[in-house]
Order: sequence, then C-alpha cells, then structure tokens
Amino acid sequence: MVSPRQILKKQVDRLAEHGWIGFTGTELEFIVFDDTYEEAWRSGYRDMSPANLYNVDYSLQGTSRVEPLLGRVRRSMRDAGMIVESLKGECNLGQHEIAFKFAELVDKCDEHGLFKLGTKEIAAQEGCSLTFMAKYNEREGNSCHVHLSLRDKDGSPVFAGDKAHGFSDVFEHFLAGQLTYAREFSLFFAPNINSYKRFVEGSFAPTALLWGLDNRSCSFRVVGHGSSIRVECRIPGGDVNPYLAVAALAAAGLRGVEESLPLPEAFVGNAYAADAPRVPTTLHEAVDLFDHSAAAREAFSDEVVDHYAHAARVEVAAYDAAVTDWERYRGFERL
Repeated sequence: MVSPRQILKKQVDRLAEHGWIGFTGTELEFIVFDDTYEEAWRSGYRDMSPANLYNVDYSLQGTSRVEPLLGRVRRSMRDAGMIVESLKGECNLGQHEIAFKFAELVDKCDEHGLFKLGTKEIAAQEGCSLTFMAKYNEREGNSCHVHLSLRDKDGSPVFAGDKAHGFSDVFEHFLAGQLTYAREFSLFFAPNINSYKRFVEGSFAPTALLWGLDNRSCSFRVVGHGSSIRVECRIPGGDVNPYLAVAALAAAGLRGVEESLPLPEAFVGNAYAADAPRVPTTLHEAVDLFDHSAAAREAFSDEVVDHYAHAARVEVAAYDAAVTDWERYRGFERL
C-alpha cells in the first residue's frame, strides 16, 4: 500500500509491538503575499508583494499587520479541534509560523494536512495568497521542524532516563538510528526538486547529519528535559508530506533500537563547518540513496520504495527538460 497515511500507520503498528505510542508536532512556516493566487499565476510569480516588508521574526507589529488573515486561520483551526500554541513572524519577508499542540502520529499528520489546505483556502477568500514552498526565493526558506517522542501504554515517557543528558537507552538507540538512516530516508524528508535548495550553509536549514543539545545548526536537535525530552528533526521543509516524514523518523528510530546502535557524542559548535555526513544536495542523489536502501525496503516494502523512487525520477526528468528564467536571463543576449 503506497498511501502515505497507510505507510505511517504501519510504523505506528511497529511502535505498538514494542508497547510504545508516538507523539509528534510539526512547525510549518509559510510566506504571505498581498497578491491573489490568480494575480500571482498571471504574473508568472514575479514581482509579488510580500505582506511584510522587513524581517518580522518575533515582531508584534509584523504579525498584527496580517492579523485579519492569521486571526481567521487560528480561529478556524481551533474550531476544527486544533490547539494553537504560538504564532510568530519569521525572517523572510511576509513569513510566519503557527504551531499547534502535539498529538499522536496519525492524528497530528491529519491536522497538518487540514491546516495547509485550510490556510490556503482562507488566504484565497481574504484576497491574498501564501506558499509553503521549501525555498520560494534566495532568502530564508520555509521549514517544517518535526518533533517526536514516545510514551508507553501507561503514558510514561520512553525517552527520559538516567543516562547522560537525562536520556534513556531507548532514546540513545532511537536517535542513533535517525542519524544513521537519515541520508537513505531523505526522500521522505525532502520530496521535491525545490526542497534541496533550502539546504544552504549558514542558514536555518541543516546540512550536516549531526545531533546536538538545543543546537539549531544540527539536523537533529534535542530539546526539553524529563518527561518533555524529545528530538526535533530540522531537515523537512514546508513542502513535506507529514505522513512520510514521520514514518521515516519512526522507521529509522526503530531500526536504531533493534540494532542497538550507539549514539555519538552531542555536537557542540557550528555544525555547518563540521566534518560529517551531509544531507543530500539534490533530489537525484536522494532518490538513488532511497532506491538502493535495504533499510527502506525492509521498513516500507519494495512496492513503496519502487513507487516513490519512480515518482521522484519522473520529477527529476521533467525538471531537467525545463528551460528556466535563470537560463534566459543568463544567456539570451550574452551567449
């Protein structure tokens, strides 16, 4: 079964075999424009007007400027059963993020999909538009940080323990598995051509496959303490399919537990400058890693791997055949 939701449910069942229940939260960023979707289309997505004209990261004024839209989104999502935890501006012009309370894996991914669809529909009704593209322009991209933790059937946290940093044995192995298999599973974290343009050295998107304690330059950031301890995967962008990304995180973590993989020391410092394995830089590289991954085929099945590898290669072929604006600007007169 190649349905993303069914792929995730299979991993939920695998977690249940260990007596665990997974919880996740996704943090989606998006860029708001004063143009309607139709105006954006007719302009070829050129010369669009972002809703904020400067960096509004943590700005009260920045969010209030677009409160008619963001307020309606918050109220609508609350009416749909979601609990809004925060809303803040981000760095790119017109960029914002709304975060909701964590939930069990499938439920949270359902909410994620409803939020994206609902937010775009509300924007259209408000006479504006927004995008969840991983990299809309050369400035900061749209991320989708994914938090994940486990509890047992009694509700006790599985990741908390008496080892270094308050980790349990399970958490060490689980995080080690995510690190070990992140390259092979990267297609599920970054599924589109555009996804890979977000991974820029020194940006808010990770490039090195390392983990750290509250270190935002690493691909995996451990946050919280005690019962709230969890891992945040910083690889996905706003274009991610949440079911596939969370399924990949669960599958990689489970493999780490089943193989008793050792966890390397936490990285301290600037991970962008570290000598470490890297996040793939293109969809072409990611699909080859995924297609030839024995771990992916064991976790998801040959049918799933073949399906998504084929879809990605079709996308790569279409992109390779396209003639872009960049090529025309670069070569129309000068070549």
